[in-house]
Amino acid sequence: MVKPQHDLVVVANRLPVDLQLGDEGEVTWRRSPGGLVTALAPMMQAGEGAWVGWSGAPDLAIDPFEDDGIWMIPVSLSETEISEYYEGFSNDTLWPLYHDVIAPPAFHRQWWDTYRSVNEHFASMADYAAAEGGTVWVHDYQLQLVPAMLRKARPDLRIGFFDHIPFPPLEIFSQLPWRSQVLEGLLGADLVGFQRSGDAANFLRSVRRLTSHTTSGQLVDLDDPEGRLVRRTRAATFPISIDSARFNHLAQTPAVQARAREIRRELGDPECLLLGVDRLDYTKGILHRVKAYGEILQSGSVDPTKVALIQVASPSRENVDAYQQLREELEVLVGRINGEFGGIGHSAVNYLHHSYPAEEMAALYVAADVMLVTALRDGMNLVAKEYVAARSTETGALVLSEFTGAAEELSGALMVNPHDIDGMKAQILRAITMEPREQRRRMRRLRRRVMTHDVARWSNSYLAALTDMAASQPELVDTPPSGTLGAELRTALGRLADATGPVLIASDFDGVLAPLVDDPSTSKTVPRASRALRRLAAMPSHRATLALVSGRDLDTLARLSQAPVGAVLVGSHGAETGRMGPDGLIREPVELSEGQQALLGHIREGLDLIASRHSGVWVEKKPTAAALHTRLTTHDGAMQASDAAKELADRLGVRPLLGKNIVELSVVETSKGRALDSLRKQTNAQIALYMGDDVTDEHAFAVLGSDDLAIKVGPGDSIAPYRIADSSAASLVLERLASLLAPQRATKRSATSPRQS
Repeated sequence: MVKPQHDLVVVANRLPVDLQLGDEGEVTWRRSPGGLVTALAPMMQAGEGAWVGWSGAPDLAIDPFEDDGIWMIPVSLSETEISEYYEGFSNDTLWPLYHDVIAPPAFHRQWWDTYRSVNEHFASMADYAAAEGGTVWVHDYQLQLVPAMLRKARPDLRIGFFDHIPFPPLEIFSQLPWRSQVLEGLLGADLVGFQRSGDAANFLRSVRRLTSHTTSGQLVDLDDPEGRLVRRTRAATFPISIDSARFNHLAQTPAVQARAREIRRELGDPECLLLGVDRLDYTKGILHRVKAYGEILQSGSVDPTKVALIQVASPSRENVDAYQQLREELEVLVGRINGEFGGIGHSAVNYLHHSYPAEEMAALYVAADVMLVTALRDGMNLVAKEYVAARSTETGALVLSEFTGAAEELSGALMVNPHDIDGMKAQILRAITMEPREQRRRMRRLRRRVMTHDVARWSNSYLAALTDMAASQPELVDTPPSGTLGAELRTALGRLADATGPVLIASDFDGVLAPLVDDPSTSKTVPRASRALRRLAAMPSHRATLALVSGRDLDTLARLSQAPVGAVLVGSHGAETGRMGPDGLIREPVELSEGQQALLGHIREGLDLIASRHSGVWVEKKPTAAALHTRLTTHDGAMQASDAAKELADRLGVRPLLGKNIVELSVVETSKGRALDSLRKQTNAQIALYMGDDVTDEHAFAVLGSDDLAIKVGPGDSIAPYRIADSSAASLVLERLASLLAPQRATKRSATSPRQS
């Protein structure tokens, strides 16, 4: 007996099965084609979970049932809802808008009302299916309002959302009349996942411009009506993949291999067979591809009797006018090319308007020498990965549009801009004539990526990130709201102020005094903290010393923090020190030996090379170190770049310093803990306070004693006994200290203390 509620619930527009009605009216189900089903079915079959989705037929009410190891919870939709929610708002408004307005979107208020109503229906079914404290994973553009609706009904749930298609730039997304409602709907999730780093960046930029929420790196802060932080949403990239091992095995079965040979024989055993496999959709660039191939034949560059093209265009959204027009244009173009270059028993373009089972697709991939994936805009494109997984012989060539998500991962492909017909023709000809040695070199690189980064890795990495994000929400980590300080922390601050000897007040900069931002060069101390810092820095040294301790180089730290006169600055995790004087920064000299200078050059050169291989990765140069920043790249890109930096450190014999989306290699052995120890000795501090948000700040927390105050800012594991929410709360800590340590308090205490002889 399957329990009615489940620990994992997937919510998608469609169930992973299609309804089949027999001659006697009996109902059976068949596995659906499509990237989402391919990606999620193995995960759902491996564990106890439920799938909420539409059955695919109008006005069909079906009780939940089990099929192929997955518990199905059908959502019933009327013909009007299908017309207005699915064919209308989803596919005639959102789809063209999110694909760079390749076709003009239509905006109708009735469609929006139905879209909202259907999203409420899906949210209620997810509510019904999910167990207390369970995980709900919502998928794709048809259900963007579900996360917030579900959050309102079930705040106990972990809620994730994954966007399988592109998320458009602000300038395009802003055209949507209901843009704010869509953003607020998505922000109901703990984690919003995207295929590419550019999509996540587009989403965060839209949130900053079109809502009242603030962002810090990948995080969006969600406040209550009083302006206190209550929850955060993270936007990050998780490139989807396929069940690579299963597809690789399928392609090598005797039946598939035999069918591949049969396909080539049926085409007259061409010297080169080209293949395109797409849904019949205007975003897939099919017309551009077929036009380019026709011009190649027209130029005489290839013999049409020795080269063949198969174009599979499976039916899609046939009730939408734009798709009907595309089919007509494609069939006219194919007919013209075949009329000019075909012959008896031979077609220049073999056009197939069908859907095929996985076995037939695998046979086509095995048979094809060149795979053409030339989408004008695509979230990922799993066809490219399926072709690579099927090429166990390490032969074949992949021609891939640079406007697909797959282009960020499959660096062994021949990249094309499908709008550049001449450029695409040149790359297709290069693929046709590519030497076997180059084919093997490129295909090995492609297969390494596809076979190791499979669907299991994708789903596991997403769900792990969702679990971490949900567990680190402010209300779950005993974090006082940003507008208040907890009673225990207030007591501890009073104890620090009562110390008779000097007090050391030290803090990290980024993420503590300044919120994290996408562009680190724009960081700045929040005004409230700046005022408190000036008061603390003005105190006599026998009372208190203020220090800013950062991984930033000293000059950058001084410029961005606008540290007040009297503040001690520690940069590069302790390798640089200085003090703010009336005329600016007074730095202590840093001297490197010739060996250290040479080593620093090798570090910078190596990290520059790593950064050049990954979009969104950059290198920060410091006087004694260089740091690789990975916050703006993809999830997998960050892992690859970080691993490469660690390998570089191992080769050069230096110890990497690992921070939040940062790997730093230094020629001087330093840490924030050592820096804090040194500051304490120099100031003879009786008691110390340190605030930090990063992994590198744990070194500073570790050197503090039981009477000191270690304060962790924001979510994440920490050894610090005290925790606050954000930069606003850090400002309150500094303000309270400035008041407690004010001269009048010290005077009052000395006046009431016994006279010392």
